[in-house]
Amino acid sequence: MSADLIYICEGVGQGFAIEKATGAAAVVCFGAGRIARVAGVLRAKYPNAKLVICPDRGKEADAAKIAAAVNGAWIEMPADKPGNYDANDFAAEFGSEALVALLERPQAPPMRFNLLTDADLCKLSPLAWRIKGVLPATGLGAVFGASGSGKSFLVLDALQSLAAGADWFGHKVKACPVVYCALEGEGGIAGRVKAYRIRHGATAENIRYLVQPFSLLDGVNIHDLAKAIKAADAGAGVVVLDTLNRAAPGADENDSKSMGQIIAAAKELQTLVGGLVLLVHHTGKDASKGLRGHSSLHAALDAAIEVRRDGDRREWLIAKSKDGEDGAAHPFKLDVVELGTDEDGEPVTLCVVRPVAEVADSIRRALPPKNGNQRVVWDALGEIFRKAGNARPDGAPDTLPQGRPCLTLEDAIEQTRARLVCDPKRQTERTQAAIRGLVERGLLQHEAGFLWCK
Repeated sequence: MSADLIYICEGVGQGFAIEKATGAAAVVCFGAGRIARVAGVLRAKYPNAKLVICPDRGKEADAAKIAAAVNGAWIEMPADKPGNYDANDFAAEFGSEALVALLERPQAPPMRFNLLTDADLCKLSPLAWRIKGVLPATGLGAVFGASGSGKSFLVLDALQSLAAGADWFGHKVKACPVVYCALEGEGGIAGRVKAYRIRHGATAENIRYLVQPFSLLDGVNIHDLAKAIKAADAGAGVVVLDTLNRAAPGADENDSKSMGQIIAAAKELQTLVGGLVLLVHHTGKDASKGLRGHSSLHAALDAAIEVRRDGDRREWLIAKSKDGEDGAAHPFKLDVVELGTDEDGEPVTLCVVRPVAEVADSIRRALPPKNGNQRVVWDALGEIFRKAGNARPDGAPDTLPQGRPCLTLEDAIEQTRARLVCDPKRQTERTQAAIRGLVERGLLQHEAGFLWCK
């Protein structure tokens, strides 16, 4: 018997019709109940043969299961034929050539592994981004940094951009619902949101906050949170757990088993709600080694953002990305915003993120003078503004942006006039003219006797 192609059927009539039409081996099982056993024996004896099950009409489902078990295929009789209609009946009705055509089109169970060609790969959809080049639309990510680095302020800033669909640090953003689990207390997050609203004028509507305790290590907690997220129509967006330590109370982050449980729980939450689950985490004692705890966490991430601080200089960079640019750094500052006063009448302040690039962009939009008195005064004011800090002078107009360095016009003239190379009697007049020119250029704003950079 040829080991290349073997047909397996119930009765002698079927076997005779198949062998006559094709010339291939046709094994008769003498009953449908014996087909599975015979097919198994044939597969063991002929591991490379193509096995084709030829069932009677109505028994296709059984044939499909047997074919899947032996890595074979099966034939289906026409759907309009009665039960027990078989290959012999088909040959008698349509002829041997028609039977050959039918047998050449066997059904095969789906392959578990689909091997793709180059052309197949080109047809696949590209990676979907939430923040292009930074955070993917689905998976598990992290934002990490040392205490005091500003990572929670940065996360809130990113989430507001995600909820509003606004570009973030020059990266395009695809809007989505956002859930921020602020597990370190409602007071802190409420103040940060208020500061953001004061600075930007509004906050995004498509964002929800959780301030209750939550544990990733509690399966009921995971399912209840997923249920709440779906009820708020916030699925398939971004869910942030800030911080991982608060989301996994009592877990040993350095233990591989415990970290494995944390990762599995975070992935379960992601599976239930879809989208991206983002963990806010700390660095270890040695910040150069990245995320605190067992290395399996970094390996499990689809994306990671590291937040660094060196004095007043802060930056975030892409520590891990599937298709983004690892290591690209983005400097930012934390501007102080006044929220009001406390019960003692003392000012209450919090911070908001300001990309350093915004300052450079505003300068580029209105080019500074290349020479002359305006250039001298512009350079001098730059030094003075940097030293002035973010304190708001008494009497400054309400239009002064929060955290923007500001001087009185009188002080600006007094501190820059000596820089001009001219008759000392005319220094004040020339300085006033230079400042007026800088205001007209759109580089400076002058209101109610106060001066600041636009």
